Amino acid sequence: MRRYVPKDNVQKKAKYTDRYWVAPRVPRESIEEGSFFEEVVTNLQNRGIEILDSYIEIGQLVVKINPEQNLEAVKSMRDDSCFKMCSELSAVDYLAKDGEFEIFYQLLNLDEAKRARVVTRIKKEQGIESICPVFKMANFAEREMYDMFGIYVNNHPYLKRILMPDDWVGHPLLKTYPLQGDEAASWYEVDKIFGKEYRDIIGPELRDPARIDRYDTQRFARVGKEVPFGADPELVDKTETPIEDGYSKTFLTDYTTGSKELENRR
Repeated sequence: MRRYVPKDNVQKKAKYTDRYWVAPRVPRESIEEGSFFEEVVTNLQNRGIEILDSYIEIGQLVVKINPEQNLEAVKSMRDDSCFKMCSELSAVDYLAKDGEFEIFYQLLNLDEAKRARVVTRIKKEQGIESICPVFKMANFAEREMYDMFGIYVNNHPYLKRILMPDDWVGHPLLKTYPLQGDEAASWYEVDKIFGKEYRDIIGPELRDPARIDRYDTQRFARVGKEVPFGADPELVDKTETPIEDGYSKTFLTDYTTGSKELENRR
């Protein structure tokens, strides 16, 4: 069994944080009487769907419902209010704050050019009903939600991982998942390609996206200090390597020159 490391507050361990900055809240507006969005809410209520909250946010309708009624609500939006397209569905991790996931369905009415979002919340171990019978796009989107968050979707036709390997440990979009992966992630490629007996020889996978290897390729990012193949980087760092005219004309653009000079270069 692999060593377990607590991951309760891994997101708080980021290098650069601004604890005094608070993101401004998007203003919410009430639904106008006689508007298209009021008719949408009325259609949902006529279907027996309990509306927990409803408002306008950035010009679109937001409706909050109970998770047990998600399939019926989406079906009502399609059949009664002509929202024929579901452009996105996913989840947001609020486990640390509220102990819940927030699941949203982003819908589009092409006739009225209106957008609406159906929002619901579930507990950590609670499942949600699949909306594949209403929108076929939900097949892959719900699989991704299961893969990234571990949210189980009831009555899904083929619920399995879609981005990560089937034997992957954990769900990468949870806020308790380390930004650079856990122990299983650091050894996954080595174990799969070479075998666990090569761990001591190869070492763990480096998953830091900000890491720059000074011995990698020719370091073209350092203009004027390119390192040719086989050269010693220590010696190149101490001397300026002149850039060849061909390289400079091909890759470097002088935006201060006039159009005539550009024509002459061509």
